[in-house]
Amino acid sequence: MSTQSRILVAASIMGAVFAAGTALAQQGGEAPPPAVTVVTLQPQDVTLTSKLPGRVVASAEAEIKPQVTGIVTERLFSEGSHVSEGDPLYRIDPRTYQASVAQAEASLAQAQAQADAASREADRIAALRDRSVVSEQSQDTAIADRDAALAAVQAAEAQLQAAQINLNYTTITAPLDGVIGLAQTSAGALVSANQATPLATIRSIDSVYVDVTQSAADIVRWQRQGAEGGLSRDADRTVTLELADGSQYDHEGSLTAAEPQVNETTGVVTLRMEFDNPEGLLLPGMYVLVEMPQAQLPDAILAPQEGVTRDRRGRPVAMVANADNVIEERQLDIIQDLGNQWVVRDGLQPGDRIVVEGLQKIGSGMTVTPEERQSDDAAEPDAAQPEDGDAAPEGETTEAGN
Repeated sequence: MSTQSRILVAASIMGAVFAAGTALAQQGGEAPPPAVTVVTLQPQDVTLTSKLPGRVVASAEAEIKPQVTGIVTERLFSEGSHVSEGDPLYRIDPRTYQASVAQAEASLAQAQAQADAASREADRIAALRDRSVVSEQSQDTAIADRDAALAAVQAAEAQLQAAQINLNYTTITAPLDGVIGLAQTSAGALVSANQATPLATIRSIDSVYVDVTQSAADIVRWQRQGAEGGLSRDADRTVTLELADGSQYDHEGSLTAAEPQVNETTGVVTLRMEFDNPEGLLLPGMYVLVEMPQAQLPDAILAPQEGVTRDRRGRPVAMVANADNVIEERQLDIIQDLGNQWVVRDGLQPGDRIVVEGLQKIGSGMTVTPEERQSDDAAEPDAAQPEDGDAAPEGETTEAGN
């Protein structure tokens, strides 16, 4: 075969190969837009909450201190038990105070006798005065002596009452219902009316307070939400409690008071909540977290957390399929989380279709085939495994906006 013939054969083969490749390309056509799962956003009224640290405080607390001096003769309670108001707790040696009562009774009897004698003398002088036997000055003196004697009776009665009160104080009783703590004094100890150390402490814990602290700056920020952001009068103001082990407390509470000043050292305000404590699970001094409502947002946008990523600068972004099924990247202004959703202040609008699955296959400006997620589907983050034939191109990241 001549050289010219070989060139013609080679050209024919190359042409056939090119034609076959063109035919195959025309037969396959362009790849369809990738399928993604979207959630159509609808506005909702939401209540914003804050988690604040706090400590449990007894609803009532009383330190048991002696009001008279003496030797403790008996302890009448079991440590850690429940006591009722008026229950005897300690007894102090009463003999000194019994003697004081007896002395006061004798003084009262003596004063009463003197008062009776002065009254009779005043009556006798008054009768003699009517017959002009004695002078008016004698009558005035008798009346003054009678009145002084009656005043001495009142003073003696007061002394007897004080002595009886001190005698009663030798039996120390519970001033309120509650759980009594450890005894700080035993029988045989000398106690005094002015001592600083309590004999024991009683705490009422059937219901307890939880004192939490919140930054004054946060309070100002919530108040600046204005009328739209403030809680309405009929809003649910119940608060929930998270225990130190992360579990939720079974009973809800309510905000009862707020300290009307800011701590100059820490810059926080103390808020007080009240919780029922029928099981006695909450103990004074226990550390807890309180979740309390702070403000209401009408027509807020809640974005599924699996549809929100971060760009290279750490800003939250979301991929949204517009009316033409073209992906748009939106930068978000997030207020806080609410369960498995983000509360979005700006960046999303009602009716937007946010992509929640298939983020690793798309980028801004791409055309997609959106499919609405069914309401009963579990809202789980998009898996990193690509579908067959839809692997992300080499060098392309799965993070939105990159």
